[in-house]
Amino acid sequence: MAFRDPVLVTGAAGFIGFHLALRLLRDGHRVVGLDNVNDYYDVNLKHARLEQLEAFPDFAFHRIDLEDRRAMESLFDLYTFQVVVHLAAQAGVRYSLVNPYTYVDGNLVGFTHILEGCRHRGVKHLVFASSSSVYGANTRMPFSVHHNVDHPVSLYAATKKANELMAHAYAHLFRLPCTGLRFFTVYGPWGRPDMALFLFTQAMLAGEPIQVFNHGRMKRDFTYIDDIIEGVVRVMGRPPEPDPGWTGDQPNPGTSNAPYRIYNIGNNQPVELMEFIETLEDCLGTKAHKELLPMQPGDVPATYADVDDLTRDFGFKPATSIREGIRRFVDWYRAYYKT
Repeated sequence: MAFRDPVLVTGAAGFIGFHLALRLLRDGHRVVGLDNVNDYYDVNLKHARLEQLEAFPDFAFHRIDLEDRRAMESLFDLYTFQVVVHLAAQAGVRYSLVNPYTYVDGNLVGFTHILEGCRHRGVKHLVFASSSSVYGANTRMPFSVHHNVDHPVSLYAATKKANELMAHAYAHLFRLPCTGLRFFTVYGPWGRPDMALFLFTQAMLAGEPIQVFNHGRMKRDFTYIDDIIEGVVRVMGRPPEPDPGWTGDQPNPGTSNAPYRIYNIGNNQPVELMEFIETLEDCLGTKAHKELLPMQPGDVPATYADVDDLTRDFGFKPATSIREGIRRFVDWYRAYYKT
């Protein structure tokens, strides 16, 4: 796969965006990175990621807020993009309960600016991050892109579902090829400090208790970062085409008569939170002091990805074991924080 023009990666200072930009640069592609480097979590970690990317001569960085319409228009005027990978967003389910406007600005207004830039500049493929959170109140497992997802249980999830709908409208109206990727609990080196693995590791090494919600009975389809990136890279090189079998009489949520597709990227093997903690204890060589708590508002008890469509269309299925993934994270954490 080779891209003639630079690839725009939004959220390049973020966890997934950093790893994708790094992979593309190592593969010899030119990358334009966008991020507003906000203080939702430790900006030092974001700057450390950017330092690695800026060591590549084929990387150009622009510090821009997605909701800044003029700055976004100027960016699309400055470059010709063949592919745009939109990973920037206000993340976090719990934060959306206390700061909802941030999600409206970044995830809805900002995504509109991405869509408009792609539409007016003839982008050949928009790949955008959705989330397993869109499955909301669904309980039928594993979660499939062919299931209805009309019952979100957080504003964050609702904005991600809205992104899918907005992208479909642009695919239908302007024939803009769009692929949405529903990521399932991504973890690994350079991960987000607000995620469980990071929080648990930090607390356990400090001898502090960890907060275990739903009394440890949560199940998550933890997906290692390298598997996520491999899936994204494979999808980037194949813009979707209209599904000739799609019909409005029995509309299939995962495909369309427009150039639009949705895929799950998950490990297809959910792990109970207590097993996750036990594995982390083994890798750290220390026991966790658990504070058992009820489930948080906006959370769901389990996630489990059906990845049949991804495997069929791209010959790929995430396969990194939870033990191997946690070990790699712990090795990175000890090296980065010198613990």
